[in-house]
Amino acid sequence: MQDVPTLVAQAREGRPRAVARLISLVEGASGQLREVMAALAPLAGNAYVVGLTGSPGVGKSTSTSALVTAYRRQGRRVGVLAVDPSSPFSGGALLGDRVRMSDHVSDPGVYIRSMATRGHLGGLAWAAPQAIRVLDAAGCDVILVETVGVGQSEVEIAAQADTSVVLLAPGMGDGIQAAKAGILEIGDVYVVNKADRDGADSTARELNHMLGLGESRSPGDWRPPIVKTVASREEGIDELVEALEKHRAWMDERGVLTERRRARAAHEVETIAVTALRERIGDLHGDRRVSALAERIVAGELDPYRAADELVAGLTEM
Repeated sequence: MQDVPTLVAQAREGRPRAVARLISLVEGASGQLREVMAALAPLAGNAYVVGLTGSPGVGKSTSTSALVTAYRRQGRRVGVLAVDPSSPFSGGALLGDRVRMSDHVSDPGVYIRSMATRGHLGGLAWAAPQAIRVLDAAGCDVILVETVGVGQSEVEIAAQADTSVVLLAPGMGDGIQAAKAGILEIGDVYVVNKADRDGADSTARELNHMLGLGESRSPGDWRPPIVKTVASREEGIDELVEALEKHRAWMDERGVLTERRRARAAHEVETIAVTALRERIGDLHGDRRVSALAERIVAGELDPYRAADELVAGLTEM
């Protein structure tokens, strides 16, 4: 058993080993998870969470690393959650992002954690919300969440980030892919990375055109900017940071940031509740009550919906 109060105190002091242990408790769904979350609740809520998403190969890891460098120049503590796809066989992940961000490993003002999706759809690890809370409570000013990059299931990042950054690159068919995946609806800032390649200007124009289609914004509403970068050379990264700060200021001014965080908390509560109910239903597999309901359905005495209502009513009374 871990001494949670001591771990939390050490994490607040910026000790990476304590932060690592807390996130491990979260990832492993430890029996101490509730104690950890209760201890962190009054300490979190200060970090600015930026999600980076996009198709594989657009340069998410390189862009994340460049953003870390820019924020560290400003003296900010930065946390990075780099979510890697899991092997469907072993459950393990490549964790290649940590390799790409090796320049920051020795910086005490940067904490980098690779997490595996473990089969969770939506481009995020299921434990990401709690891991974000750990980094927040540990004193990170900015938390960068880089998603898997699996194409059409990337929209979940919008539910976890204060600001969502969508990356595209020229020559990858990203314009059509963006429309297909629905990421034109989730981006707060768009980045055309690898802008030194042919086709960068046309990609930016196409993206601007697509963002304008069916646009129904009121005066004062946020219009996502398009920033061109060459992340491998840190070109355009200052402009990206400026766009992020403008979006944060706009959200603060209009109360959007508070509303997004409230919605995020509500989503997290719903997820935990649904998971608990699903576990209870799983425990009922082969249970006599389920068998009795099945028999009544087969006999034509009951329809599946009424049977499900009876089962749910029984679960909520437990």
